[in-house]
Amino acid sequence: MSNHLKRLTTPDSWRIARKANTFVTKTAPGPHTAHAMPIAVWLRDHMGTARTMKEVKKILTDRAVMVNGKICTNPKLGIGVFDIISIPKTDKHYRILLDKKGNFVSIAISPEAAQTRLCKIRNKTVIPGGKVQLNLLYGANVLADQQYKPKDSIVLSLGKDDHFTIVDHFPFAVGNMAMVIGGRHSGKVGRLTEIREVPGSTPNRVVLEGENGEQFDTIEGYVFMVGREKPAVSEWGIEQ
Repeated sequence: MSNHLKRLTTPDSWRIARKANTFVTKTAPGPHTAHAMPIAVWLRDHMGTARTMKEVKKILTDRAVMVNGKICTNPKLGIGVFDIISIPKTDKHYRILLDKKGNFVSIAISPEAAQTRLCKIRNKTVIPGGKVQLNLLYGANVLADQQYKPKDSIVLSLGKDDHFTIVDHFPFAVGNMAMVIGGRHSGKVGRLTEIREVPGSTPNRVVLEGENGEQFDTIEGYVFMVGREKPAVSEWGIEQ
């Protein structure tokens, strides 16, 4: 299988020059299932930290980049929405978000903010011993109590040795704040005002109200809870 794909076929959300070269690094299979961007593309094309793929590999081999609290050495590792990227040697930290056109953007954040990550609960299971395990949208699992439900969001501290601690919780409920991470409303933040259950296999829909009173709807799977009375993402540098 090829390790590259043609630039002309890359997702629009990557925002890279289509005619600079014929090929670009392909994303490796991983926790992000749609439009994940390789860390190599982020370092070279987005941030300008490296000029060539050789320089990208040297940076990663030197263990100079961390993704969600872990050292990254694979140039094909896919990064996506709400991932945390840190470059400890320069004390630079970034959170990956979407702008209002659905494109990836890198928001500079403080070292303190880089110690936590927002995650969506995909489902939960009861494991041997009666403990509840939360299965998160982007691959990680964490033990918790019964108060957390699928489609809620939790804020995890990025501890060492895969030890995660839940430090905040945003339920999937009317009145709370949500961000849209897919479809034509990507990047919009609003208050969840209605959950419409649709019979059959068609996805449920939700209605949100933006800061200016504009109402819009999207499918349930595109909604990511980001706060209660106010959107916590505004504290992380996103522009409304």
